Amino acid sequence: MPHAAPTYWLTRFMILRLLGIVYAVAFLVAINQLVPLIGSNGLLPIGNYFKQVGDALGSNGAGFVRLPSVFWLWHSDTALLTVAWTGFAISLVAIAGYTNAPLMGLLWFLYMSIVHAGQDWYGYGWEIQLTETGFLAIFLCPLLDMRPFPRRAPPFIVIVLFRWLILRIMLGSGLIKFRGDKVWRNGTALYYHFETQPIPGPLSRWFHFMPRIMLKMGVWFNWLAELVAPWFIFWPRIGRHIAGVIIMLLQVVLIFSGNLSFLNWLTIVPALACFDDGFWSLILPRQLVRKAAVVAESAEESIPMLTTSWVVAVVIALLSIEPVANLLSPGQVMNTSFDPLDLVNTYGAFGSVGQQRLNVVFEGTADDTTGNKANWKPYVYKFLPVLLNKRPPQIAPYQPHLDWQMWFAAMSTSDQYPWTYNLAWKLLHNDPGAIGLFASNPFPGKPPRCIRAVLYRYKFARPGNPQGLYWEREQLGEWLPILSANNTQLIKYLRYQGWIK
Repeated sequence: MPHAAPTYWLTRFMILRLLGIVYAVAFLVAINQLVPLIGSNGLLPIGNYFKQVGDALGSNGAGFVRLPSVFWLWHSDTALLTVAWTGFAISLVAIAGYTNAPLMGLLWFLYMSIVHAGQDWYGYGWEIQLTETGFLAIFLCPLLDMRPFPRRAPPFIVIVLFRWLILRIMLGSGLIKFRGDKVWRNGTALYYHFETQPIPGPLSRWFHFMPRIMLKMGVWFNWLAELVAPWFIFWPRIGRHIAGVIIMLLQVVLIFSGNLSFLNWLTIVPALACFDDGFWSLILPRQLVRKAAVVAESAEESIPMLTTSWVVAVVIALLSIEPVANLLSPGQVMNTSFDPLDLVNTYGAFGSVGQQRLNVVFEGTADDTTGNKANWKPYVYKFLPVLLNKRPPQIAPYQPHLDWQMWFAAMSTSDQYPWTYNLAWKLLHNDPGAIGLFASNPFPGKPPRCIRAVLYRYKFARPGNPQGLYWEREQLGEWLPILSANNTQLIKYLRYQGWIK
């Protein structure tokens, strides 16, 4: 007796709920951080950016075509918050189980609008991964029916497109590591990764001091998940189920071992397409499984929905040509878009692993003197390490954008991150938006006379050390020179950038 064809009612249910959670976190981040980052008085004001883009391309219309965003029409601080709050509210509706194509389409466009306006702060791979994932999710849903189990079956071709997405994500990550750094190839990458990753978590030190053989086994498991398992995603159900479990297990380990924003949560979303209802019926509540089965019995086929899905599949296939060529190229680049809507992208993470942890710490003083004789007080980041006795908190899937950017900045110079001069200026004036990006204000009553930024090398302190320290550090030198509010060169530079008048 032939086996019945697999169905994907529960798969769709799981994909849309988890995607709703990721969207909610992403929009919550935007609510809290967009205004101080890209607002009218932000570190990289959106108005300046759109003017530069419009001037470079010839008009605002050309800018919209290149970087589609609702903010071309309206980009005040109120606009930023309106978009962020609207997206957050719709995300909560999606989490509750009520979705359809227009609502998912609105989520996709609103978040793409933020990404295209976000500049340095939204240049990460998971941002365009969310836009690609969100676009596919539109076509899992009926046009109008918002019920958790609508009468229209999820189009199988869209399930296939989710599998195509997770295959590219995993292969891209694996190949960029294999090509990018010998510490991956010789199995020693995890000797360094947990200590040097952007924002360590509460368990990162425990992972770092695991036996070396266990860390090497972790690299081998990474190869299994990123370079072997993807080839089984399109196999018959037992093969793709095993592949899906391996891929998801890697994401769970990464969630517990660090704070990689919502990347790992988001990566699980397309991996769910590896599983059919037969798999979910074994682990989900019986009431949910029965409800899906009842709806499936009375399901109605929608020709317009199927036709639209096939049109999307053809578009995705055509747009996949450049990303696949990049994937096969020895000059592979990661986290890159090839179309204005970010529909099919290239992905990858940690193509190289740093072997030392560098941190830039902003410091201020109220003293009349400067240099080492002054009493310098640090501006403590919310989550990036500064204090030696503070254990890193769990913050992912939430992302503190300033902390992330300062991790990158520490490996470069201040001239490569010019907005850090704007940040220093704002700290010199106790700007509430900039101060709010840090854990606290060391100068609550009166702004500091001078600001500087110092480069340190941080290392995990061994557990059980007598001082009870979580970190050790060594000062390496000045990263940002000592600056004051009456520094004429600083004022001239900020005016040139359009950050002050």
